[in-house]
Amino acid sequence: MDEQLITVATRLLLALLAGGAIGFERTFHGRPAGFRTHVLVCTSSTLLILVSVYQWDLLPSAPMETIRVDPTRMAQGIMTGIGFLGAGVIVKEQFAVRGLTTAASIWITAAVGVVIGMGFHSAAVLGVLVALGTLSVFRWLESIMPAVRYAKLTVRFPRLSYISKETLFDIVHSHDISANYPSYELEDEGRTFQYSMTIRTRHPENLRLLAETLTNLEQIQEFSIIPAGD
Repeated sequence: MDEQLITVATRLLLALLAGGAIGFERTFHGRPAGFRTHVLVCTSSTLLILVSVYQWDLLPSAPMETIRVDPTRMAQGIMTGIGFLGAGVIVKEQFAVRGLTTAASIWITAAVGVVIGMGFHSAAVLGVLVALGTLSVFRWLESIMPAVRYAKLTVRFPRLSYISKETLFDIVHSHDISANYPSYELEDEGRTFQYSMTIRTRHPENLRLLAETLTNLEQIQEFSIIPAGD
């Protein structure tokens, strides 16, 4: 079998395995860009780099001065294009922005495909290990490390029976939760009065306890607590 064909097939297989490993982790955690997306990103990046690596063989009759052997230019184009794909998985859901980690995983998958296409296999293996370690081990670290958790609190009252801002702040602060100054709004043609504010705490459980307290207040017509997260 032709040596060049073996090299191309080997690199594409490695790209498939690398993209599949990262994509499996995303699929396992229920992300929309999962196994197939990452495999396609990695193998397509490898294919495009192979075009630049073997352009002398692909264009044997072309004048030498018309060929510029610079795979890094192809890599720059790949990474620019991947930016549009990554942006497509970033979604803003009310107060939360989701998909940033998946977008980053697509970007590093493309980078792994690039180095595989250039034959830098050791860098590709290390890149996959770093990606998987970041997506799995760091997920566990994030869950146990102290961090401020933000959420958007919205509370609605009948117009003639709302509680004061100071009373609402006392309720929020009693759960070890800090709050910014709220915005005020009349809704439903003036029948509903609404407070909206950003709240923060170091313990996510405090948000649940706050929700229980608000549920038991008869004056409250509706409320929502929307955590911010990736």
